[in-house]
Amino acid sequence: MSKVTIVLLVIIAVLLVAIVVLYFLGKKAEKKKAEQEEKLAASAQTVSMLIIDKKKMKLIDSGLPAAVIEQTPKMMRRTKMPIVKAKVGPKVMTFICDAGIFDTVPVKKEVKAVISGLYITSVKGLRGPIVSTEPVKKGFRAKLMDKYNEANAELQKQKKAKKK
Repeated sequence: MSKVTIVLLVIIAVLLVAIVVLYFLGKKAEKKKAEQEEKLAASAQTVSMLIIDKKKMKLIDSGLPAAVIEQTPKMMRRTKMPIVKAKVGPKVMTFICDAGIFDTVPVKKEVKAVISGLYITSVKGLRGPIVSTEPVKKGFRAKLMDKYNEANAELQKQKKAKKK
């Protein structure tokens, strides 16, 4: 056998081993996630709260209790997490929000939230549906397309004006 075929066979073998390992790790992670979601659902309760502020910030800077910060892994302390400050009854509390619903959480509005400890899992409007008022940021390509469409529309107007 030539060197090229030997190298290709080794690469294929390594890739197959990596795929098998990732498959089993994925199955294990799925089971863990399902268990965690069951625990969250079991301890969930609905609370009425006034959302004061929401930000993505590091766990250390968030103002969460020291016991919560100590329990989190060191890598998670440095990553930015969705943090919500809300008034629940007479107390102002800091919560960690689910990343999937963070964009839909309204600021300075009263909502009914399903919480599990310090974790907000879902939000419903107390007085009517929640309306997202934050403008959607456009990417670089979308901005260029808008400029192109505007310029194209102006050219079409100029051509129509010349024909008349």
